[in-house]
Amino acid sequence: MTTECHILSGNIQTDTVQHDFLSVIIAAHNEEDYIADCLEALLEQDNSAGLVEVIVAANACTDRTEDVVFSMKTAFEERNWRLVLLKISRAGKPNAFNQGDDAAIGNNRIYLDADVRCDPEMLGQLRAALSQQHPIYATGTIQVVPPSTWITKRYAEFWVRLPFVQNGAVGAGLFSANAAGRKRWGQFPAVISDDTFVRLNFAPEERIEVAARYHWPMVEGMRNLVRVRCRQDAGVAEIRRLYPELIRNENAQKISLSNLLHLMVQVPIGFLVYATIQTLVRLRPGSSEWVRGR
Repeated sequence: MTTECHILSGNIQTDTVQHDFLSVIIAAHNEEDYIADCLEALLEQDNSAGLVEVIVAANACTDRTEDVVFSMKTAFEERNWRLVLLKISRAGKPNAFNQGDDAAIGNNRIYLDADVRCDPEMLGQLRAALSQQHPIYATGTIQVVPPSTWITKRYAEFWVRLPFVQNGAVGAGLFSANAAGRKRWGQFPAVISDDTFVRLNFAPEERIEVAARYHWPMVEGMRNLVRVRCRQDAGVAEIRRLYPELIRNENAQKISLSNLLHLMVQVPIGFLVYATIQTLVRLRPGSSEWVRGR
C-alpha cells in the first residue's frame, strides 16, 4: 500500500498550534459527484468553527475525486484553513480514517462521509461540545436528504421517527471525539460498521447530539434498502462478536407497542414499507459487502 500526502493549503511548521485546530477527516472513494458539495458546506461554516483542517483520504479513486479536491485549494487558502489530500492506493474506509489520523494535526477529530453536507453552525457547535477535558463523543442532528424514489420516501418518513434516531445520537455519516475520547481506541479496526464501533466506545452520558443538522442521503429503492439493512445488521453482529465489552454502552430504545401503534397511525404507509423491508432482511443472510449510503 502506498500513500501520497499533498498539503494544498495551510502548511504548518510548528506543533504549538495543534490544540487550536479542528481536524475533519473525510474518507472518499470515487466521490467526484459529491465531494465538492461536502467541502463547500465546510467552507460555509460560521466563524465559531475557528481554525480547521480538512483531510480528504482519497482511497483507490479511479474517477475525478482527487482533481475536484485540488480545485478547492484557493478557496481553502482564502479561508486560511488547512487542506490535505491523501492519495491512498488501497480501498477501504477504516484504513482511510487511519491514514487521515496519521496526517492530522488537531487534537479533536471529526470523521465525515464525503456525501454529507453540514449546516453552517455544525463545526462551531462540535468544537464547543468537544472542548471538555473528559472523553466526549459528539455528532449532529441527522437530516435525511429528500429521497427521489417513492419506496425510500415512505421508508425514511417512518425511520426518522424511531426512538433510536430521535434520541440516540446516531452518528451515521458524521461523528467526532475529543482528544481524551480518541484515546479510547487505537487504529480503526477493519469492521463493517465504523460508526457503531466508535459510538459504543462511549457511554450514553458521554455522547452529545448538537442541534446543527447534517444532511445524510439514504439509498434509493427496495433492493438497495434491503442490502444496506442486511449490512447494518451484520455490522452490529460483528461488533457484538468481536467487542462484546462495548455492548454495555448500547442504549438502543426498543419501540413500545403504544409508540408503534402511534407511528402506525401517523405514517401507515411508511410503517408497511418499513415492516416489509425488515421482513425481507430477516429472510436474507447478512452481508459484509460495501454499499453506498445513497
